[in-house]
Amino acid sequence: MASRLPELIDALMARLQSQPALDGVEVVDGPVVADSPSPDWVVVGFDGDDGGTFEAGQTVGGWSGVGTRREEELQLVVAIIASRGDTDVQAARRRVYEIAAPIEALLAATPSLGMAEAECAIGASALVQEQTSRGIQVRLLLQLVGRAFT
Repeated sequence: MASRLPELIDALMARLQSQPALDGVEVVDGPVVADSPSPDWVVVGFDGDDGGTFEAGQTVGGWSGVGTRREEELQLVVAIIASRGDTDVQAARRRVYEIAAPIEALLAATPSLGMAEAECAIGASALVQEQTSRGIQVRLLLQLVGRAFT
């Protein structure tokens, strides 16, 4: 099956990992088993919920005309996570939005992420705030939406 979703994930990862504004933030591809002390994460293709469905993205395709080309609508989950060793929800919430700002700017400046015949943007977001035994954890879930031709 032809899909541009893997290419979108790779292009986004390459751009995020080279963003100076994200220095000090762990940028990872999908769910990871890691013992990193970093309190701040960007997880591409995972919503950060260990009890969730582990769905990275979705695609819907349709023919763009006669022939073999297909237009594909893409959706990709990106989780921005800020954890703290205390209960300061306001600081953690502020931090996830600080981390999101350069991601939003990147997509606004380069919606194609360098891919031919493709574009994406943040289509929706959801804020999840959870007090845990290790302190507050705030997740900002970005739904990247786009379209591409296969």
